[in-house]
Amino acid sequence: MDMETKVRTVLGRQFRTEADYQAALKDAAYIESIKRKYDLDKAEEAKRLLEELRNEKYRFRTILGQDFKEEVEEICAERRAEADGSNSPHKRKSGSRKKTETAKSKKNTGNAVRKDIKLEDYDEDMRKFIIKELKRRERIRKLLITACMCVAAGCFLYLGVYYYQVRRLDAYADKQQKLKGMETEVEITPETVVIHYDNQEIVVPDILEEYKMLYSLNQKLIGWVKIDDTYIDYPVLQTSNNEYYMNHNFDQEQDKNGSIFLDADCSILPRSTNLILYGHHMRSGRMFGQLNKYSSQKFYEEHKLIQFDTIYEEGTYEVMYVFRSKIYEESEIVFKYYQFINALSETEFNSYMREMAAMSLYDTGVTAEYGDELLTLSTCDYYTDYGRFVVVAKKVK
Repeated sequence: MDMETKVRTVLGRQFRTEADYQAALKDAAYIESIKRKYDLDKAEEAKRLLEELRNEKYRFRTILGQDFKEEVEEICAERRAEADGSNSPHKRKSGSRKKTETAKSKKNTGNAVRKDIKLEDYDEDMRKFIIKELKRRERIRKLLITACMCVAAGCFLYLGVYYYQVRRLDAYADKQQKLKGMETEVEITPETVVIHYDNQEIVVPDILEEYKMLYSLNQKLIGWVKIDDTYIDYPVLQTSNNEYYMNHNFDQEQDKNGSIFLDADCSILPRSTNLILYGHHMRSGRMFGQLNKYSSQKFYEEHKLIQFDTIYEEGTYEVMYVFRSKIYEESEIVFKYYQFINALSETEFNSYMREMAAMSLYDTGVTAEYGDELLTLSTCDYYTDYGRFVVVAKKVK
């Protein structure tokens, strides 16, 4: 028999667990110390102890406390009988012996339910105490049931709101996907843009037919990103700051899911060396919530390519590096992937590549050369404060 099921006896009561047994030993010692304070042969002393037990002056951990109180009640009953002269010495001894045997019989039953005892068997004070205790326990039971019902209702409400928002976001994304490729009657013509830092004139190409409808609805559209077998299949937007689309959707409405957006310092015309896309890591997996699937090399092996189109040209990118980083203090001298937008020389470009290769979770075998066009996808990662999960890919067609 193991320690958890071994039955141990203290003052006639059986205890099955080690914790109950230790508590019973402490109660037994406590009871002995209480007995030494009172002369229970005297009726007044016994009565005073009984009143203090009923008023819960002494608190016990186990059923031994109740046994002790019953024992003192019996002693008080004997003392009253003696005072009334109703018992002869012979009867008192006989009665005392019977009560002792009864008490032992009760104790030997351990924690078994004593069905033969009724409320009427107790004296008036004990009946009041029992009724009071039962009412107290009933109040506690009702409070617990009410609290559990409130918690359950709150959980159901939260889940209802959560799933409503998820379905709403999915329906919204589905609507945008259907708009991609729809024809529009709005005429969109290319313009000539002057690049002020070198006065170079760049002719803006025609917008791809599949993005004209979306562009007519929001001219902050700059492209579309898609990764197979994930929820990532969204339009990409860009404004002059990196805050707006953190909490606005494609229709420029307040939305905690935000949008996928291009870093404000990046440019698709002329094209920056590295285009950095940001999106929230939603618990539902929406937006960039499933980007961290790339932490598994197996997932990478099955999803090496990322589709990213600008509104002017289609693009397929092959994943090179997958790593975890964070947003650093401005004063910290460390590689900050989010500042890698343009490489002004081959040396600088190669330095960036070495930094990212060293941080990568695994070796993809894919490398890039100066002049290659890169794409970086970034989302929050909770492994540390201000953590980020990053996937870097290079354009292959």
